[in-house]
Amino acid sequence: MPTQNAEIAAMFDQTADLLELRGENPFRVRAYRRAARTVDGLSQSVPTMLEQGFDLAELPGIGKDLAGKIADIVTTGHFRLLDTLKTKVPGQVGDMAALPGLGPKRLKLIYDKLKVRTLDDLRRAAGQGRLAELPGFGPATVGKLLEALDKPATARRFKLSLAEAEADSLLTYLQEQGTRVIVAGSFRRRRDTVGDLDVLASGRNGARMADKFLRYENVAKVLVHGSARAAVVLRSGLQVDLRVVPPESYGSALLYFTGSKAHNIALRSLALRRGWKLNEYGLFAGTRRIAGTTEEEIYERLGLAFIPPELREDRGEIAIARTGKLPRLVALSDIRGDLHVHSSWTDGTADIETMARAASALGHEYIALTDHSRRIAMVHGLNSARLAQQAAQIDRLNDKLGGITILKGIEVDILKDGSLDLPDKTLAKLDIVVASVHSSFDLSRQAQTDRMIRAMRNRNVSILGHPTGRLIGEREPCDLDMDRILAAAGELGCHVELNAEPDRLDINDSQAHAAREAGVKVAISTDAHSINALKCMRFGIDQARRGWLGPADVINTRPLDELRRLLER
Repeated sequence: MPTQNAEIAAMFDQTADLLELRGENPFRVRAYRRAARTVDGLSQSVPTMLEQGFDLAELPGIGKDLAGKIADIVTTGHFRLLDTLKTKVPGQVGDMAALPGLGPKRLKLIYDKLKVRTLDDLRRAAGQGRLAELPGFGPATVGKLLEALDKPATARRFKLSLAEAEADSLLTYLQEQGTRVIVAGSFRRRRDTVGDLDVLASGRNGARMADKFLRYENVAKVLVHGSARAAVVLRSGLQVDLRVVPPESYGSALLYFTGSKAHNIALRSLALRRGWKLNEYGLFAGTRRIAGTTEEEIYERLGLAFIPPELREDRGEIAIARTGKLPRLVALSDIRGDLHVHSSWTDGTADIETMARAASALGHEYIALTDHSRRIAMVHGLNSARLAQQAAQIDRLNDKLGGITILKGIEVDILKDGSLDLPDKTLAKLDIVVASVHSSFDLSRQAQTDRMIRAMRNRNVSILGHPTGRLIGEREPCDLDMDRILAAAGELGCHVELNAEPDRLDINDSQAHAAREAGVKVAISTDAHSINALKCMRFGIDQARRGWLGPADVINTRPLDELRRLLER
C-alpha cells in the first residue's frame, strides 16, 4: 500500500521536532513544518500525483530537494533523515514530545539543562520540583505533565480527517456491484476524533467479503477472521471492524453500529414501552420483524422523525423527534463564503488572487483575507503600513475578478492583557477583524476569560477566532469560562468562530450548541493557508451539525449585503 499523505506529513513533523531539539537551523526546521502542512492539506494522494506525472516541486513550500525526498518516502516507506535523527536522540525523547505542553522548545530545555532522557527521568524531575526552576514551566504546565504521566495508557484516538482518508481508501477498495458498504460508528456521527472504524456491508456472501477485506494492502495485523465478521489493524494503527449483514437487517444494523450507545438505549426503551424489541437484527413484535431494512422505517415505526447521525448522542434529540420539530441542520451547500483565509503575504502558500479563484471554484461568493498581524513576526505579520498596501491590492483584485468579493481583514493577535496587536484606527478601516490568541495559553481561567472578553469589547472585532486554542492531540484547550465568553459575545454583538481546520475544530460541538442556546452567531471558517485547505470547510460543518446549528445560526450562509450588516458593531 503506498505511503499516505498523513504518514508523509507526520514524518516531516517529527523530523522538524528532532531538528529543533538538536538546535539545527530554524529555517530548515520551518521548511519541514511547512512541507508537512502542504502535504497534509493536499486533496489528492501523493502516490497518485506521482503516478500522473505531477511535479511535486511545483507545490508551495516543497521545491526539488523535498520533492525528491517525498518520492523516496513513497517508494521505500521510510524517510532516511528521520531514521538517522532517531539514532542520535537517546531514550524516550520521542514519547515525551507527545505530552501536553511539552513542545520542542521546552523539551530541548529539559534535555539540555536537566539531562532528562526518559519518561521516568521526567517524572522524577517534575516530582522533585526541578521543572519549576526552568522558564516556561509554571504550576499549570507542570500539573498537566504530572497528570499525563500518571494516566494509564489509553487507546489512541485519530483525528476525523485522518480517519476519513483511511475510510475513503478502504471503501473504494471494498465497493463492488450489488453490495452496500458504509462506515458507521463515531465516524458516521462525525465526532472530532475516532477510536476505530466500524464498516458495515450488506450482502449474502459474507465470507467472500471478509476474505477480500483481509487482503487490503494497508492491513498490518489481522485480529479476527470469520465468515460474517473480520477485524484488522491498519498501518496507521487504526483498528477496523467489518460486519456483513443480510439486506433485511441492514437498516437496524446501521442504526445499532452508528450509535451512540446512549441513543441506542433510549430507542430500545421506546420500543420496549410498545411491547417490541429492537436490536441489530431488526425491530420485532414477538418473532415478527416489523422494520429493519432501513433506518427511516425504524424511526417511523417508533413514532419519530428521522434523526441525522450527528445528533444521535441522547442530548434531547429523541424527545424533539417525537414532535417532528428537529432543526434543519446547516449543510455545506448553505455556505456562501469563508471568513478566515491566509495568503503568502504572511504564512499562506498562495497569493491572494490564487486563493480567491480557488474559493470561487468551490462556489464561494466571498472570502475574507485575514493574514496575521505584526506580533507573529516569524510569519512576517502585517503592520499598519503593509496592511494598507494589501488593502490596495485587494481593491485592484475586486475590480478585476468576477463572481467573488475579497473582504479586507486581519487575524489580529489578542495580547496577554486583552488589548489588540494593531491600533484601532487601522482596524476601523477593515471589513472584518478576527481576533485570536496565539500565545500565553496557560493563563488562569479567570485571566484567560477576562483577556478574551476585553478583546471582544473592542468595537472593531467582528469574530473571536478559534477561542479555546486547542490543537487536537497536541495542545489542550485553554482553561476558559465559555459561558461567560458566550454571554459577553451576545451582549456585545460579537460572533465566535468554529474553525474548520482539522487540527483545531474549535469551538467544539458542545460549545457550538451552547452558542446557539445563547443566541450567538457562529462563523464556520477554514483558516486556510493553502488552496487545498479551503476544502476543509466540511469538517467545520460536521461539528456545527453536531452542535444543532442551522443555516440561520451561521453568518457565512448569508448573502454579502446581509453579512456586512451582521459584521457591523
